[in-house]
Amino acid sequence: MIYDRIAWLGIDFIPVAIAYVLSFIALFIGSITDLKTREVPDWVNYGLVISGLGLNLLFSAVYSDSFFIINSIIGLAIFFGIAYIMFYAGQWGGGDRKMIMGLGAMIGIDVSFQEPQFLLGFFINALLIGAIYGLFWSIYLAAKNKKKFFMEVRKTLLQKNIVRFKKFMIAFLALLSVAFFLINEFPTIWQTYIKILILLLAFLALTTFYLWIFVKAIEKSAMYKSVEPNKLTEGDWIVNDVYVSKQYICGPKDLGISKSQIRKLIEFYKKRKVKKILIKEGIPFVPSFLLAFIVTLMFGNPLVWLL
Repeated sequence: MIYDRIAWLGIDFIPVAIAYVLSFIALFIGSITDLKTREVPDWVNYGLVISGLGLNLLFSAVYSDSFFIINSIIGLAIFFGIAYIMFYAGQWGGGDRKMIMGLGAMIGIDVSFQEPQFLLGFFINALLIGAIYGLFWSIYLAAKNKKKFFMEVRKTLLQKNIVRFKKFMIAFLALLSVAFFLINEFPTIWQTYIKILILLLAFLALTTFYLWIFVKAIEKSAMYKSVEPNKLTEGDWIVNDVYVSKQYICGPKDLGISKSQIRKLIEFYKKRKVKKILIKEGIPFVPSFLLAFIVTLMFGNPLVWLL
């Protein structure tokens, strides 16, 4: 079933079809480049933003309907905010952020609320599919770099702060175990629910701890890479602070290196004042956006199916 928003016999078919086709093409190209080079060309992302605004302005003029450009601007603004929140939370890279903004401008948010909100369904699907996609990609990286991965797991587990936390967690699980068995001595109408809650707390404590170990081991064994400054791209995540003559140049707190910082590093590299820069390569998430886009076209908003 194709998403209900496409009115095949209505006046909206042409602008909606154009918006979806161009969005699909941008996502397809972005997915290929993201998988190959871990980046999406600016001409794809900014081209989607500019063409989205331009086309919707044209549609507003052709159909004498200002909602096209209004929806586009609102979509760009909302997804601009979402993209920056996800970027500064360290979940998306620069290319992911710009791609989402482009989709917001191209497809837009229907401010009249007369049609299903495609972008809402897409965003929810992107989060769900992105989580599954990220997990499988991490497992792939762990299998591909299994020797380094298991070495990093052992190193991480032997760190002093991790050893202390393990002792704290063992004590916490012991308290939960005592509480679980004490419930039998004081039966109440809530006995079953309390037991389920205790089991859930124990499960969350264990899974959160070992998932954190898994992620850290993946980062160090498969995502860290030393590159020359001239091979850096805007938005790359720097692992360690870089100083030259006590002057701060860049670091992890920047949440992505800027073009001006790259130019400085290239100059210092030519002067042999800096060496290779350690960066963290992120997971190429644009392919998960493409999958979410296709799923949303076919099935719509997953919340509709759950309610």
